[in-house]
Amino acid sequence: MERLFEDKIAVVTGGAQGLGRAICERMAREGCHVVVADLNKAGVEKTAAEIAAEYDRKTLAVGVDVTKEDQVEALFQQTLETFGQVDFVVSNAGVLIAEAIWDFPADKWKLVLDVNLFGYFLVAKHAARAMMPRKRGVIIQINSKSGKKGSYKNSAYAASKFGGIGLTQSIALDLAEHGIRVNAICPGNLLDSPLWVNSLYKQYAKRWGVTEEEVRQKYVNQVPMKRGCTYEDVTNVLVFLASDQASYMTGQAINVTGGQEMR
Repeated sequence: MERLFEDKIAVVTGGAQGLGRAICERMAREGCHVVVADLNKAGVEKTAAEIAAEYDRKTLAVGVDVTKEDQVEALFQQTLETFGQVDFVVSNAGVLIAEAIWDFPADKWKLVLDVNLFGYFLVAKHAARAMMPRKRGVIIQINSKSGKKGSYKNSAYAASKFGGIGLTQSIALDLAEHGIRVNAICPGNLLDSPLWVNSLYKQYAKRWGVTEEEVRQKYVNQVPMKRGCTYEDVTNVLVFLASDQASYMTGQAINVTGGQEMR
């Protein structure tokens, strides 16, 4: 089967687990050599080793805190030293802390903005510097449907994701003349992901006095297509946006929500 991105170089932040790992795997399947970057150093090394073995691609494991500019700069320096180029960057690192506005600790609110928005800025800044000499490259942010519509008792996350779309549009304008495209993907609820299965169902079931299955069905019922978003739904769109088939697309925030969000 023909691979779209044979021997291209992809950098994925938040790549050690969950959606980030699925993105790393999909890019490797499409022929990329993959830089797996994550705050979880042990997880990143495990993921990189397993992807290299499974897909016969070169990988590089880098521990990085995306809120620290020296670490983000070092991530791209290490990538260039190892592979000589950067073709795709997926800014996926993120955190979700949900509280009512009157209870939200200010330090936790700021942490969400620091990781999700300031971290994206730093990744895009140093990705651009790595890509500009070659006059080509693609930056993709993993955003959220919460970047399009306010989120109940989730103000920090929504603010960070709304900001991420504005940042995506602005960076796209900055980089268009340099041949670099910048887009965002806004997934719906990943109802089979570890975040939901291991944490959110239990939290909501306890809070609402219902079963975990009832919690899941509540969220399924909110989707016109009556199912949750999957990793494959997201990575299919990501591969399209990274490919030359999307060569006339930049500054877009593409919904992958089964019709739940249409703006």
